[in-house]
Amino acid sequence: MIQGKPNVVPDQEKHSPSDAEAAESYAPEILEDLVRRAEHAAASDIHLQMLGKAAQIAFRLDGVMTPSSELPEIVAERVFGRIKFLARLKTYQESLPQDGRIDKSALKSRNDIRVATYPTVTGEKIVLRLFNQERVRPVRELELPPAACAAVESVLRRTSGLLLLTGPAGSGKTTTIYGCLTCLAELGGRHIITVEDPAEQIIPGVMQTEVNEARGLSFPVAARHLLRQDPQVLVIGEIRDEETANIAVRAALTGHLVISTLHAGSCRGVFERLQVLCPDHSAVASAIELVLNQRLVRRVCHECAGARCAACLHTGYQGRVPAVEWLPVDDEVRSAIRRRELQTLTPRSSLETAVANLVRSGITNEAEQERIFGTAGGSQERGLKG
Repeated sequence: MIQGKPNVVPDQEKHSPSDAEAAESYAPEILEDLVRRAEHAAASDIHLQMLGKAAQIAFRLDGVMTPSSELPEIVAERVFGRIKFLARLKTYQESLPQDGRIDKSALKSRNDIRVATYPTVTGEKIVLRLFNQERVRPVRELELPPAACAAVESVLRRTSGLLLLTGPAGSGKTTTIYGCLTCLAELGGRHIITVEDPAEQIIPGVMQTEVNEARGLSFPVAARHLLRQDPQVLVIGEIRDEETANIAVRAALTGHLVISTLHAGSCRGVFERLQVLCPDHSAVASAIELVLNQRLVRRVCHECAGARCAACLHTGYQGRVPAVEWLPVDDEVRSAIRRRELQTLTPRSSLETAVANLVRSGITNEAEQERIFGTAGGSQERGLKG
């Protein structure tokens, strides 16, 4: 329930015209307040879902869903309608998904907001993604282990090759890509083109493109045509299919530096997937320069040392830090890939070691380690939970 709005809280069983009018008049203010609270808490997403006679509200904080409050049904209807109106969606449509965007000026917020609606059996669900407009940090400021950071920066200085980032959704791959783009822009002298879904930040000096499946602009279509734009660096938001995978590999072998992401549970898993997507295993071995597998680990709140306080919304955590393993592809690794002996591939460090080091240093704790791996001494396979 939103506090401080007693006139908006209607009787749950019967609504009078005055209730509806009050809810209508307060809806813009309630929505703005909701976004402000989410921004203050550094939430990445706001989830609103109808459940019975109320809409449950939750913030995604540091990758974890955190219940926030609820809105009575009559208020929720008006707030949902307000969101759709600002996102230029059909306000009457509740049975089909819709996607839109709200400019930050419309809500007096710090972030542009992506809106996604979806019908569920309990009522409509709306997710608001807040695009963080803070300064994009270069790779050296992402708190990667020094050796991993040096490996990434070494690849960025090359004129060709493929850098692949992997990990589950929400593991920080996009942040790392933008860190790479910032470094490349600082180095200068190269034509950099991206294909993204969507473009979450604007990087000066970089030609950025958004895919639009509805209009036929998919990752492979965009990548295929952008190669005719004479890029020296091509960033493909995600490799999802055989065509995109083969375009990325060929581009990396023909004088382009290519950066992309691919969903896999480990560095070795990247090569296992690419051997399915790309029949020319020798080309894959020759193209890839580095694979970085990452997760984001919640940082213990510095205000309460994990004891839970108002500053961390009683979660015990505030902010996140990356845990990574990485596999530079040298001649020995290339030979193993060509022989299809992927079981011999061993990354530098490991996710388990990385998280254990963060626990020992007091940056995170064993509860977070267990959340990520399933047990405090979790296995590589449990690391897929991310």
